[in-house]
Amino acid sequence: MDSRLLTGTLEMMVLEVVTAGPTYGYAISQEVADRSKGLFELKEGSLYPALHRLARRKLLSASWKDADGRRRKYYRITAAGAKALAARKQEWHQFAAGVSGVLGEAGGLA
Repeated sequence: MDSRLLTGTLEMMVLEVVTAGPTYGYAISQEVADRSKGLFELKEGSLYPALHRLARRKLLSASWKDADGRRRKYYRITAAGAKALAARKQEWHQFAAGVSGVLGEAGGLA
């Protein structure tokens, strides 16, 4: 799949995964891969900068925890992050419906 199609959706997917509860980078990448049936494999070079951007914008909070003998940075969605996610999901559904309509597929805009 052309990775340019992922542009603009990475942060939305990360926020969605983190809504399930505090988690760390590798677990986020695994969950995205699992939910997408392997279609999206987030690489460190795109995932961690996205996590840092979301934290800088206060959409995620981060804290360090010791787990399994390792120190991991756990991310949690903030109230502002949940609000931003809801808005992005609405935009995404409108966008996807518009593209489907142009392509003549079911589920497009009526």
